[in-house]
Amino acid sequence: MSLRPRAVVVHRRSEYDDLIGRHGTHGQAEFYLAQRGRKIADVQQRHAALDAAMAEVSAGVPVQWRRAEVERTDLDRFVFGPEDVVVAVGQDGLVANVAKYLAGQPVVGVNPEPQWNPGVLVPHAPEAAGVVLVAYARGAAVIEERTMVEAVTDDGQALRALNELFIGHPTHQSARYVIQTGERQERHSSSGILAGTGTGATGWLRSAWQERRSDLPLPLPTSPELCWFVREAWPSPATGTSCTEGIIADTHSLVVSVESDRLVCFGDGIEADAMSLSWGQRLTIGRSASRLRLVR
Repeated sequence: MSLRPRAVVVHRRSEYDDLIGRHGTHGQAEFYLAQRGRKIADVQQRHAALDAAMAEVSAGVPVQWRRAEVERTDLDRFVFGPEDVVVAVGQDGLVANVAKYLAGQPVVGVNPEPQWNPGVLVPHAPEAAGVVLVAYARGAAVIEERTMVEAVTDDGQALRALNELFIGHPTHQSARYVIQTGERQERHSSSGILAGTGTGATGWLRSAWQERRSDLPLPLPTSPELCWFVREAWPSPATGTSCTEGIIADTHSLVVSVESDRLVCFGDGIEADAMSLSWGQRLTIGRSASRLRLVR
């Protein structure tokens, strides 16, 4: 007998939650903000918007479905099942945070604050969540599949991301490595490498692309190609600056051979969930076999 669907509601703590956790009481949190020229009422308003959205989503889950709730910081310890339908309530970045832990489970993005969030990955209003879930259960929803990027080390570690991967030194020191893509190979001393998807090309990758006024065509969110940029490559007798950007085609990869005592690789800005790389290790970056399945 197959299991009933389970709605897994993913959210992150509000700023008000963090303030109370840090300062203990509402009054202490209010005093702390006042010293910095801010009003706690503004923080409470956003907290209330998130609470209201969570309540709307909970009310919209079909009564015959099972339910679960997980906070963003607990995602690496949560076990998703094949029957799960993930409902991400928050900013667009929350969808990126959860995508790396999924294996094809559909994601419904809910935007609790449209006046703050663009809603690219969280397009649904809280009151529409129930309608979307029912439509998905009936096979009537549109599924948009988005490409993900993956890094695999030579000892079998793997890390996926929806937006981008960062490979570099864990501090502000220079990262030293040899980069190879196709026939191109070069030794670098740089501030690190960004490699990511068309979804990520609207964020950090686009910033790197604009800063260098690159002519590289950025991939679309659903296209299989990836793009990559080296940040602040340093020219020296031993290191070059001619191989600092490119496209990773569908069946190709970018290979990084580490020449530092320690580099790290993390995805979508989550530094706490990083792979540690040591001298001589090889990291291969390419398109992930997994894709984000976004319910529209």
